[in-house]
Amino acid sequence: MKTILPKMQPKIIVAAIIAAYATPQQVLAENRAEAIELGAVEVVSTTPLPGVGVALDQVPANVQSVKAKDLAQQHTLELSDYINNNLGGVTITEGQSNPYMADVNFRGFTASPLAGAPQGLSVFQDGVRINEPFGDTVNWGLIPQSAISSINLMPGSNPVFGLNTLGGALSVNTKSGASNPGLSAEMSGGSWGRRGLNASYGGVDGNVDYFITGNHSKEDGWRDSSSSEVNQLFGKIGWQNETTDLDLSVTLAHNNLNGVQALPKSWLNKPEQAYTYPDTINNRMQMVNLKGSHFLSDDHLIAGNIYVRNSRINNFASNTNDCYNASLADQDVGAQCDQSLPESVDIASQGFNEKSSTSQLGYGLTAQYSFLGNVMNHKNQFTAGLSADLGRSSYKSDEQPTEFTADRGAVAAGAFERETDIRTRNQYYGLYATDIFSVTEKLHLTLSGRYNYVRVNIKDKMEADPNTGKYVSGDSDHITHSFNRFNPAVGLNYNVSPALGFYGGYNEGMRAPSPIELSCADPLTPCRLPTDFLADPVLKPVVSKTFEAGVRGLISPNMRWNATVFQTKLNDDIQFISSGNSFNLGYFDNVGKTQRQGLELGFGGDFDKFHMTANYQYLRATYQDSVVFHNENNTSAEALANDGNYTAKRGDYLPNIPKHSLKVRLAYDFTPKLNVGLNVISSAGVYARGDENNKDPNGKVAGYTIFNMDANWKFHENWTAFMKLINLADKDYSTMGILGTNAFNTADKSLNLDPSGWQAEQFQSPGAPRAGWVGVRYDFGKPKTAAVQDND
Repeated sequence: MKTILPKMQPKIIVAAIIAAYATPQQVLAENRAEAIELGAVEVVSTTPLPGVGVALDQVPANVQSVKAKDLAQQHTLELSDYINNNLGGVTITEGQSNPYMADVNFRGFTASPLAGAPQGLSVFQDGVRINEPFGDTVNWGLIPQSAISSINLMPGSNPVFGLNTLGGALSVNTKSGASNPGLSAEMSGGSWGRRGLNASYGGVDGNVDYFITGNHSKEDGWRDSSSSEVNQLFGKIGWQNETTDLDLSVTLAHNNLNGVQALPKSWLNKPEQAYTYPDTINNRMQMVNLKGSHFLSDDHLIAGNIYVRNSRINNFASNTNDCYNASLADQDVGAQCDQSLPESVDIASQGFNEKSSTSQLGYGLTAQYSFLGNVMNHKNQFTAGLSADLGRSSYKSDEQPTEFTADRGAVAAGAFERETDIRTRNQYYGLYATDIFSVTEKLHLTLSGRYNYVRVNIKDKMEADPNTGKYVSGDSDHITHSFNRFNPAVGLNYNVSPALGFYGGYNEGMRAPSPIELSCADPLTPCRLPTDFLADPVLKPVVSKTFEAGVRGLISPNMRWNATVFQTKLNDDIQFISSGNSFNLGYFDNVGKTQRQGLELGFGGDFDKFHMTANYQYLRATYQDSVVFHNENNTSAEALANDGNYTAKRGDYLPNIPKHSLKVRLAYDFTPKLNVGLNVISSAGVYARGDENNKDPNGKVAGYTIFNMDANWKFHENWTAFMKLINLADKDYSTMGILGTNAFNTADKSLNLDPSGWQAEQFQSPGAPRAGWVGVRYDFGKPKTAAVQDND
């Protein structure tokens, strides 16, 4: 850690502010704009661009924070794995059975790597919004966990964080050489052929600090055809003095991921098998981010960043053909199988492969001003900023007919033909401000607001051939959509004492329809996710309105607790509506109002050698308006009587969102050098997608409770051995469900050549069985102070 020079008046203010929050073991940052980056003080970043931060007892929300030490101790594979293990209200669905491709759900809102999922969380890395331009997706495998210094999960619809902040914002801050000097390296291996290598190096030279870390992980996967290879590199160089802080960082990722689909419920006795394969995603990403801050005077801080982010995603998916042998089937297979239509599906093909390529270039900047002084003799912290996030995307997809091998591998039966070729341009602009006014030393008022302006341009590079009716290269459609809205927020904190505080607030957020949704919004021309786009009717933006109130406190200096109630209502929620036989074929539409409301309880404490945290959430995620859905695999009486149409009514639960979830972390220090921890993850049952009316006789996907364990043994001054075990009881469980058609025979799993014998079933995505890994870590040149150890 750098020495403290008592040269300038800001240093005295720094000490006064931070000392109020710091424990005796903590070391002061030289520049208070570095407090969040260094992770030395428990402060929360309440703006997209990290600034000086705000003390937790002045934030009118149940914020959850994580430090690098916590991440390192549990040896989770990547970020989404850690927050699922530990953070309250977070659950995951593993639709692809690949650990790097999970959907993260918080308070009933999703951040998913899959195009077409209803995105409701915004994610930031050092002030850069990393929701992808094309579909607002979040690719968790592109965030290097070894580079993370701290995480803040901000609940609610805080408008300052901009688009997609319907249910929350996740802010990730990266390490610097100042807080992580020295050399670290670790290697691990174990179940499923998983092997990993990580190395980090950081240091300080005068006013310059530097940090670099790289990860390589490879595994075969626990299910057939589910291997992964992940390569990540992060580097940062910084310069700072008492008033100025500059950081230039580079993030690179090159990942090859294989996933497998959900299985029919009748096949779950052998969950490792694939339904069809292959299904692959190749991600390439490069990001450069320059951010800085400068104190103009003791009370005035300016900050900003500028970034460029380039990514390319290649996707390959195998699918069954719901129109196969349609003329032989004694059932209504839908208009998409009618051979009189120019774009009808080939009924001779057993299946089809889809390959797509998405190229995305994102770039933008944020400029921010903060006033940190007094107003009318009252403490006041005011921040205002503007942001521009621009993106250009190219999406192309091709389709080829296939046949299936005996083990359901898709084999080409024809050439690929171009199905989709579109270009999109995103322009996201925002003006925001937030002010924390201390009415008294105990009462703090927060006022915030943001104006968003969104412009999305879509150009379809395909047009219909007048002779054949098929789509060929050309320029058929060009359309521009624009949206704008001002979103306000207000909050109060009343701290009766350092051991008891109350908080409450109201805030509004906005999600503009993404290009993928705007391009597939016509029920007359349904698309297959994520392909077959047209210039469709405009969708309305989603608007969220959140109320939250709670209380938090200390039982003792080492024991803390909190209780929160919340309600978020969405107007004009956007969801994917299935049509026809296939659960992948459909369109996006506004479905009226939906609501998430519930209760959160938290507890954490240190009892000498024993450490415990617990987080419980009760959540009701329901439709508030009647919505007509279509799924011919919904076998409720209503759907059977209406050719697969059914209505989700007010009060019906949204699919794949559990009503109850519980996270418990227990850890014990057997010796100063040996620590063992246990994580308990419990989730209630959920309704499957396709069962939005909650009446399908297949029933709900069952709830589950699993146990994960970790251990760390520092057997030498520079060496630590560790172990990680998951699903200790080898519990059979599933994280999500979907109603679909099983096209394969039950006995030998071969394709049933007579579609009249295909069965409607509930498909489930099984969770991983018991598995374990061991590893060793080497640390050299690390400072021995308690403060740095806490932040390492």
